[in-house]
Amino acid sequence: MTSDETRDGVPLTNLDQPLFDGADATKRDLVDYLDAVSDRILPVLRGRPLSVQRVRPGQAPFMQKNLPKYAPSWIGSVSIWAEASQRRVTYALCDDRRTLLWFANQRAVEYHPALVAGDHFTHLVLDLDPPEGEAFELVVRAAGLVRQALDDAGLAGAVKTSGAKGVHVFVPVVAGLAMDDLAAATRALAARAERVDPALGTTAFIREDRQGKVFLDSTRAGGATVVAAYSPRIRPGTPVSFPVSWDDLDRVTPGDFTLRTAPGLLGDGDPWAEHMPEPQTLPADLIEEGHTIPIARVQAMHEGKRRARAKRGD
Repeated sequence: MTSDETRDGVPLTNLDQPLFDGADATKRDLVDYLDAVSDRILPVLRGRPLSVQRVRPGQAPFMQKNLPKYAPSWIGSVSIWAEASQRRVTYALCDDRRTLLWFANQRAVEYHPALVAGDHFTHLVLDLDPPEGEAFELVVRAAGLVRQALDDAGLAGAVKTSGAKGVHVFVPVVAGLAMDDLAAATRALAARAERVDPALGTTAFIREDRQGKVFLDSTRAGGATVVAAYSPRIRPGTPVSFPVSWDDLDRVTPGDFTLRTAPGLLGDGDPWAEHMPEPQTLPADLIEEGHTIPIARVQAMHEGKRRARAKRGD
């Protein structure tokens, strides 16, 4: 296939094709955007197992975890055993500009790095998801609950739009924290935020139990992935997950930040790095409280089975 141009030794093809239906962008726009923000997005991708969501003409978007066999030999990788699928997955490491450009040429729109770098977990993350049809303003109010819970625990975090309907709160943690302790602390932080205003936020994993409240999702601990700051999303208009200061969160909407607008808004700045606190030690009482809270997915599975039995009249 003849390339349209080459950057950093990477042949780029079909740059003038539409990116996806409703994107209001071409493949060239994706490449140009990622190239423009490469020095901002690479620090949050570097050294982390990477999953990407790709689009192909005429196909539904798909998540790619395994690095394809046809990938260039200069792309770094790491092989990890996946308990859920009982197989070894070879993830890419997007450590430099030419790897990022190669992924862009593969029509990789979304970048989902793991919350682990090397052998240690790096962040506690809460994902705030609004009820169906609700405005972003409700999520902003719920983010205030998380901020209050963090303040009360002597912790600090950074916040960004998810690029979809919600926001992500990241709390950097010191190296050496066990995965079960990190997961426990995440559950406890969500529970404490819920207690600040239980009419606004909920930790209910089962959707029908949320009763129109914002879901404070504490299930991203450990080996989970979260879309990276500055990553585009496969949604109408190609919005971008964008860092926002806590004080400005109520002045923005997710649609303010798109593949077209984000570079101009960033200028030469890197707000994600600027807003991110130094790694913190999680309070022992937060971890201890979390170990008393059932794991949401496990609890939901058992509750689902119980409700199914009750419905059958068992």
